[in-house]
Amino acid sequence: MERMNGDRQHNGGQQPAADEGQPQGPRLAILAQYVKDLSFENPRGPGGFAGIQARPEIQIRVEVRGEPRGEDQHEVVLELAVDARLGEQPVFLLELAYGGLFALQNIPPDALQPLLMIECPRLLFPFARRIVADLTRDGGFPPLMLDPIDFVSLYRRQLQQQAAQRPTGSA
Repeated sequence: MERMNGDRQHNGGQQPAADEGQPQGPRLAILAQYVKDLSFENPRGPGGFAGIQARPEIQIRVEVRGEPRGEDQHEVVLELAVDARLGEQPVFLLELAYGGLFALQNIPPDALQPLLMIECPRLLFPFARRIVADLTRDGGFPPLMLDPIDFVSLYRRQLQQQAAQRPTGSA
């Protein structure tokens, strides 16, 4: 123990020189998280559905977008749209675009898209979920607690849609 402490004193407390020059592994860091866009519509106000015992039908749409933002940085935006209705009557409409700025280093090219479209939104989701719950509660409704999202399935579906949109044929 004393020897290791002594070595640290000689190089300013930094890692031993033997680690320098070694390739570093993949690195993911969240630089920032933020609400990029937010909308909540409550057309009838909280008392507009007083006395109605039926539960509204709730449709949720989820999209993920990722864009480069400089060297080794990417912005990932998790878009959630919630439409609650009783029959044809709107109860509330919520739209949230929740973004994160991620620093990515030493990521193999074939792993970049899955990382951006699966792992980054997984990190953002708990914060977006809390915003949705708080906003519906503050709008006069019971808090809407979104179920976990399977970002792997969402990513695969997105790849299938992109493949279906590509023109097929030979040149």
